[in-house]
Amino acid sequence: MSDHHHEHDHAYMHAHGIAHHHGHVHENQKAVINRLARAIGHLEKVKRMVEDGHDCSEVLVQLAAVRSAIENTGKVILQDHMRHCMVDAVEAGDQAAIDDLCQAIDKFMK
Repeated sequence: MSDHHHEHDHAYMHAHGIAHHHGHVHENQKAVINRLARAIGHLEKVKRMVEDGHDCSEVLVQLAAVRSAIENTGKVILQDHMRHCMVDAVEAGDQAAIDDLCQAIDKFMK
């Protein structure tokens, strides 16, 4: 892959809000992706349980486990964000980034 292509990739990601403006790598990104993949797999199983007419209480217990897995993944993302993005935002005096995080926490914690 040429440097030019890589630059374009970065610019594209930047333009679509995929990368942070300071472009650091989230150290827990792989862990988060793995957790999400497991939660998705688990949710697919719950869907099959419903399709197969499993007992409602079994389905609810499994659904609660998926929800718990998602909430724990959110905590990992949030902690990672606090350690990196927020430190940078505070140093840069970036109030917008801080406001964004507050709104995101509000939505996540509902």
